[in-house]
Amino acid sequence: MEHAVTLMEMLGAREARAMRQQQLLEEYQLPVISFCLNIAGPVKNAPVLRRAFREGLERLACALLAQRLEVVHREEVDQPTGCEALWVVRGDGRRVKELCVELEDRDALGRLFDLDVLDPASGKWDRTQLGQPPRKCLVCGKEGKGCASRRLHTVEELQGATQVILEDYFGKKDQQALGALAAKALLYEVCTTPKPGLVDRSNNGSHRDMDVFTFLDSTAALLPYFEEAVRLGMETRNLPPQETFRRLRQAGAAGERAMFRATGGVNTHKGAVFTLGTVCAAAGRLWTAEGFSKDLDAALALCGEMSAQAVQEDFEAIRREGAHTTGQRLYLEHGLEGIRGELSRGLPAVAQIGLPTLRRRLEAGDSMEQAGVQVLLALMAQVVDTNLIARGGLEGQQWAMEQAKNLTQGRAATQQEAEKLDRALIERNLSPGGCADLLAITYFLEFLSRM
Repeated sequence: MEHAVTLMEMLGAREARAMRQQQLLEEYQLPVISFCLNIAGPVKNAPVLRRAFREGLERLACALLAQRLEVVHREEVDQPTGCEALWVVRGDGRRVKELCVELEDRDALGRLFDLDVLDPASGKWDRTQLGQPPRKCLVCGKEGKGCASRRLHTVEELQGATQVILEDYFGKKDQQALGALAAKALLYEVCTTPKPGLVDRSNNGSHRDMDVFTFLDSTAALLPYFEEAVRLGMETRNLPPQETFRRLRQAGAAGERAMFRATGGVNTHKGAVFTLGTVCAAAGRLWTAEGFSKDLDAALALCGEMSAQAVQEDFEAIRREGAHTTGQRLYLEHGLEGIRGELSRGLPAVAQIGLPTLRRRLEAGDSMEQAGVQVLLALMAQVVDTNLIARGGLEGQQWAMEQAKNLTQGRAATQQEAEKLDRALIERNLSPGGCADLLAITYFLEFLSRM
């Protein structure tokens, strides 16, 4: 539970900080930067506040480095009264204060930063000494000291404004980070080599209309869509999961159009738009300003909750209207639900095959690429891939599954064996595209767990 500090605790912390500032000034005879956060109310420390503090430290370190100002001593404390940092900097006090003012005024998040600069010669630097206006109020934007001295805003108003700043800033930052993570997963998937029957760095697999560069173009075009998928998840996290999926489908249609424009009409990532886009939206629904959720099981379960109703309605429509695509025909004739059924069940192939195989191989010393090859083969050995059926019928799919099983039972396939299977699938014009999408999701979730 978050700790509500007392007035006496705050006064004690300020006194201790002032004493330590003076000690550092006397010891080093250099400017001291004192950094903490401007937070209203009795709760001065919480996970999201610590995250904002770390962001401020990173900005300060980068700004000092850019100006070639050396930090000769640094210390940080994390206590109920708030996070604090004291940095001793070799440089001119006025120059250091100018840099700190720039950080405070850079954006809304900087409004929460309190960066004091103390100089052994000049004392504490003030904004007015630099010709800078006073800081503005969080709530109304007027001169902050005036509002504070007259108590024009309640603590609740100040806390609400602070929460908005934190959620807006970290929401946009994490939206971009998760979108980039999805694009990274697609890049890892296409670059993993050898991938039997699929486009990789070595060859085009069983495809005549695409190569690795087609996939690079497609991934770049899809980056905004993945960011949009995360944003939709964030915006609808208090609504039913089905509403997130409904809005995601509209965004997915635009994402597909962007893909086709980038590839000249070639379908490189239509399956990933559907599956990986849903995983991104699930990650968005689980997001808080404190950061990403690392609960991968919850993310996968949420994918099922989001999509199950819509997928069931799709299957019912196929029964009413008949088959118009290969996937629909396979469902009517053989009851194969393909990737839509997999998603509606929470992607069990990723949870039970993809991630365990990847982590087992990484623990055994494989590189990420080597582990990825083993993940693909394990998926091929256990997942009915409708992409294989579309190209080679049930017989072709069963043949590919048996070949993968022979290479993965109780051991890891060698590179030579994977390359041999690659040649065999190319000869039969077989391509396990569905398993490739599951590999990309496996990569994405592993990357997410490491953030």
